[in-house]
Amino acid sequence: MSVGIWTFAFDAQPVGEVVEAAQEIEELGFDSIWFGEYAGREAFTQAGLLLAATSRLTVATGIARFGERTPHAAAAAWRTLAEAHPGRFVLGLGGHLPGDRPLERITEYLDGMDAAELTFPAGSSRRVLAALGPRMLRLAAERTDGAHPYFVPPEHTALAREALGPNGYLAVEQTVVLDPDPAAAREKAREFVRGYVELAAHHRANLRRLGFTDEDFTEVSDRLVTAIVAHGGEQAVHDRLRAQLDAGADHVCVQVLGDGLPRSRWRALAELV
Repeated sequence: MSVGIWTFAFDAQPVGEVVEAAQEIEELGFDSIWFGEYAGREAFTQAGLLLAATSRLTVATGIARFGERTPHAAAAAWRTLAEAHPGRFVLGLGGHLPGDRPLERITEYLDGMDAAELTFPAGSSRRVLAALGPRMLRLAAERTDGAHPYFVPPEHTALAREALGPNGYLAVEQTVVLDPDPAAAREKAREFVRGYVELAAHHRANLRRLGFTDEDFTEVSDRLVTAIVAHGGEQAVHDRLRAQLDAGADHVCVQVLGDGLPRSRWRALAELV
């Protein structure tokens, strides 16, 4: 089972603790670390830190945001890490660019990256898009190595696999709650889902394509919570990861909900996979 760790937790921690956590993730046998770029460390700098601290893990940005750097800067940083750590860096790109026509703007960004006149070899590294809808998945298939969908059930993974074709790389984020108390686990999962459906229109739009309605969003229905967050015991979590892979994912990066660096929960997850 190809499983890695997905986390937002690194930015709030001292560098020394981040290094120790990355090294433990590697020792636990996970395949990768995926981390978000939001309000903390710059994505490529943090990727370099994690790559230098480990020897085997794939390190992936999930995602490096378009609006934080020019296409040329993104291309140069990508190729620097790819050359320094062959086969170990995945560039996940996403976020929003100012203005309308989002698909066209992202296409222009990829054009700019591809046109960058860089004089050093690229090494080996995948570039993937944070794609959800059919048009963005089609762009990912045409212009990159694949897609990194976030906040999606296995039903979406099957559609993404169809859109990418058999050779596109599909790395799916899956949120889980590891809590032996079923009621507590469901409430943690519900609060996580609530934050996204209240604030993120693109996630609501994606869920509508899968048959969810405004009623699911307003109530944060059990059906929606169960679809997005694996909870309800270790077997339920294991089964969801298996379901994502069976639906067509090449790799599942697992976001374990918890405060701070959830290292004890990462250890528990390692025993399941």
